[in-house]
Amino acid sequence: MILILSVEGIFPSGRITFITAILVLYEDILKYMKAALYEAELAYNSGEIPIGAVVVKDGRIIGRGHNRSEALKDPTAHAEIISITAASNSVDDKYLDDCSIFITVEPCIMCAGAILLSRIKNLYFGAFEPKYGACGSLHNLIENNVYNRKINVISGIMEEECGSLLKKFFVERRTTDQE
Repeated sequence: MILILSVEGIFPSGRITFITAILVLYEDILKYMKAALYEAELAYNSGEIPIGAVVVKDGRIIGRGHNRSEALKDPTAHAEIISITAASNSVDDKYLDDCSIFITVEPCIMCAGAILLSRIKNLYFGAFEPKYGACGSLHNLIENNVYNRKINVISGIMEEECGSLLKKFFVERRTTDQE
């Protein structure tokens, strides 16, 4: 079991404090991250950068996605964007207030922005992305956002499995490019 505790306070500057506690079973977190990893494997098998994502609401996956940028010839066809769009269509709303997103790799700037704008409540990701990561590695848009949104971020979930698939993809790609 994981306890996520978010604390903000009423300070002399006038900032308001909220205390939220979320109890999450680690088994559930692993189940959803495995679903995201399955999506990443679909991307890998299609020759796409292997990143997968799922959006969960009330214990049910309502959106799935994996990278499709090459197939769709669309630089915005990232796993996060596709899963958020699917989830929004599922609940018929652009806001995903009571949802969590599980992603195999730390989101980029574009995807972190989409997570903020969709009002997702919890972000879980596996591997850090030192080149493009926008949730702690290179930038931290989620924590340093100008929106009045607090998103709980939990990183390193199945980090080795998520990161190894990405590394395997790029090793194979470099080997193919050199031939």
